[in-house]
Amino acid sequence: MITPVLPTYARAPLSFVKGEGPWLIDEKEDRYLDFGAGVAVNCLGHANPRLVAALEDQARRLWHCSNLYNIPGQQKLAERLVALTFADTVFFCNSGAEALECAIKTARKHFSAKGEPERHRIITFEGSFHGRTIATISAAGAEKLTKGFEPLLPGFDHLPFGDLEAVKAAIGPETAAILIEPVQGEGGIRPVPADDLRALRALCDEHGLLLIYDEVQCGYGRTGKLFAHEWSGATPDIMAVAKGIGGGFPLGACLATENAASGMTTGAHGSTYGGNPLAMAVGNAVLDVMTEDGFLDHVSQVAGRLRQGLAALTETYPDVLEMVRGEGLMLGLKCKVDVGKFIGAARDAKLILVPAGENVARLLPPLNIEMEDVEEALRRLEAACARIQAEDGS
Repeated sequence: MITPVLPTYARAPLSFVKGEGPWLIDEKEDRYLDFGAGVAVNCLGHANPRLVAALEDQARRLWHCSNLYNIPGQQKLAERLVALTFADTVFFCNSGAEALECAIKTARKHFSAKGEPERHRIITFEGSFHGRTIATISAAGAEKLTKGFEPLLPGFDHLPFGDLEAVKAAIGPETAAILIEPVQGEGGIRPVPADDLRALRALCDEHGLLLIYDEVQCGYGRTGKLFAHEWSGATPDIMAVAKGIGGGFPLGACLATENAASGMTTGAHGSTYGGNPLAMAVGNAVLDVMTEDGFLDHVSQVAGRLRQGLAALTETYPDVLEMVRGEGLMLGLKCKVDVGKFIGAARDAKLILVPAGENVARLLPPLNIEMEDVEEALRRLEAACARIQAEDGS
């Protein structure tokens, strides 16, 4: 018999009822150190006082009025994002998948408006994850996402990860854009080398293509820069963001240059809830914290210690862990044992991790995590590794 909640998730046997900073508390009052952060969403931890205050204040005044009217908080957040990034304009929505849908539509509309509707194909990469809509699973192309949902949306060319020669060969008269995550999340915490991002930017410039970044997971301070591509200096034409942008409140955004967005005129796109006053109040509060002096430096400092500790664990437990990869506080432990077993052992040690592709456990703690909590997480990871090693007789 089907459950009242559609059974599309393999849920852990836990029910959390409260959160405090980097801690989650379940129905039995047990406390778990949360290094999943709602899959990189709770960038400032749980029940952050500044976000709570912003939400409560706005909730007493106005929740929703629709995009038929001007929303002052939208104007404010858009202006701030434009000032901080490559972009000239921003569209607000509710999720990462919606932000990617907008990015795909923006790229196609750009060429259609120029009288080149045949240029609609987008190059994407193996291991990518862009959302769960028909367009975004079509963009990713992996069978685990697409099986049973055919026919898929045409217009995507799926290439091997990291193969620049394949990209050059795939560019043709119908190519409109290249879509890539600067750091793959679901694909197993795989950073794209800075030289590769710069090479993709050069190819787009050479062939008149649009470069689209999916920074839904790797953006918003996660790597120690406001956006991950900043480490390379290779700016996009369009960028999708979500997750951390709302600190736990549903919010996404599609950023674009004026040129890239030239076809997105009145009626070309829309969202009933996107950019509503509640979301904008929280989004502005998140950005207030992110742009404070020293915030991103703190991310890099604690990330350095976490990576150092994880590397030590891979040396101590080589039969359990293979390697560490990632950037900033978007780190992955590639496991020798089954990743589900490893995450389960961590959960038994009251530490929350997130699985990813290639047998990788993701560590995505709040960006304002303190060093003492990093040390505690490392102790709990060591306990998990020791338990697995003992059980396996290694």
